[in-house]
Amino acid sequence: MTEPVRPEDLRVSDADRARAARHLQWAQGEGLIDLGEYDTRSREVWEARTRGDLTRLLRDLPAAPARLPDVSRRRVFSETGGGTAMRVLTIIFTTIAVVNLVAWGIVSITTGELLYPWFLWTGLPPLAALGVLYAFGIGRPQRDR
Repeated sequence: MTEPVRPEDLRVSDADRARAARHLQWAQGEGLIDLGEYDTRSREVWEARTRGDLTRLLRDLPAAPARLPDVSRRRVFSETGGGTAMRVLTIIFTTIAVVNLVAWGIVSITTGELLYPWFLWTGLPPLAALGVLYAFGIGRPQRDR
């Protein structure tokens, strides 16, 4: 018969590591640890294998609030067809606007005079159209509507 595993030797899950990472993020936001220490400890959190490893990394920090902020990245566009379309249109229109801005800048610099800002006509109308679509919920994540 084998001996029971000590609590500090139990393996941790990714959810446990994510909770510890949020605790470190909170501590860094409160000024309890600096950015370098946060970076080092965060790396160690994701390398942790046991509860003892996580406890060692958080031992000198006060208890975090009961509800820690979610560190997951907030989505701008949904995963639906509308979100994909908005993402593609945004990339296309942004590319067109930037190319025209750069062309205007090059022409203005080489001629030595500030030209009429015609690049705005290629950037603002698509921006307005995308803004209206997004305002009406096309491509927005469900929680934002």
